[in-house]
Amino acid sequence: MATYRTRLPQLDGRLFLTDGGLETYLCFQRGIDLPEFASFPLLDDATGRAEITNYMTPFILAALAQQAGFILETPTWRAHADWGAKLGYGRTDLARVNADAVALMADIRARHETPQSPMVISGNIGPRGDGYNPAELLTPDAAEAYHTAQIATFAETEADLVTAMTITHVGEATGVARAAEKAGLPVVISFTTETDGCLPEGRALADAIKAVDDATGGAVAYYMINCAHPTHFQDALEQGADWVARIRGIRANASVKSHAELDNSVELDEGDPQELGGQYRALRAAFPHFTVLGGCCGTDHRHVACIGHACRDAA
Repeated sequence: MATYRTRLPQLDGRLFLTDGGLETYLCFQRGIDLPEFASFPLLDDATGRAEITNYMTPFILAALAQQAGFILETPTWRAHADWGAKLGYGRTDLARVNADAVALMADIRARHETPQSPMVISGNIGPRGDGYNPAELLTPDAAEAYHTAQIATFAETEADLVTAMTITHVGEATGVARAAEKAGLPVVISFTTETDGCLPEGRALADAIKAVDDATGGAVAYYMINCAHPTHFQDALEQGADWVARIRGIRANASVKSHAELDNSVELDEGDPQELGGQYRALRAAFPHFTVLGGCCGTDHRHVACIGHACRDAA
């Protein structure tokens, strides 16, 4: 049974940390081959599950050190139909691996959670297409139909919510939100932006959040921004704007490079963890309701530890 599904503790204003760039860490720092940039096949054997557990542990220790909460994101960003098919996973296999991912996070939570550091399990959902450059802009109906299977699996597990990461356009965000609402799961939508602060589809972040809220009756629990550097989106944020109040989380890249530049990089750009922590501190000082903080491409536990330390007293 889910622990926090009916009352998400990250909505109460306390600081929550997350992990960082899972796939980039596994590829560049662990030297693990991830076909289609998918981490979920690691769940199929003990060695792979140990990799995921060992990856998560220092992030959790950073949260415990700050007495912060923690969001346990499942390694299932690409554990859905189109990407699964490319890796030989059918519907039954995908249901199994998504459920197994939640079970692993529940085991990790049982070993680390404290009253001061509640740990929320999030079923992680990625876009149907590329996370940087959508070849197809889905309609809400098409997106809902596509993502329903993965979300329905999460609804039968201990997942407290689902989080859709690196979402590039409003149609897919709307469909995911509708599917989650029908499944009885809280949903978080995390948009990615280009260097101009706009979504890859070209829409302004403000317009995207307003459009999804209008189309779903405000069904999204909160919004996030991920897979972009703070300098890419900070100027798009408006003090006191209602749409900015709907954003609670930031999972930024370590690198200031554009998505196109990152796609063509052969080396990991780790940026400067302390500098990134300072940039998060400035964001949190300006927007104290940004309380769910972690990393994306190029980040690891060092970056998140710096973020947590910098932001602990920033609000």
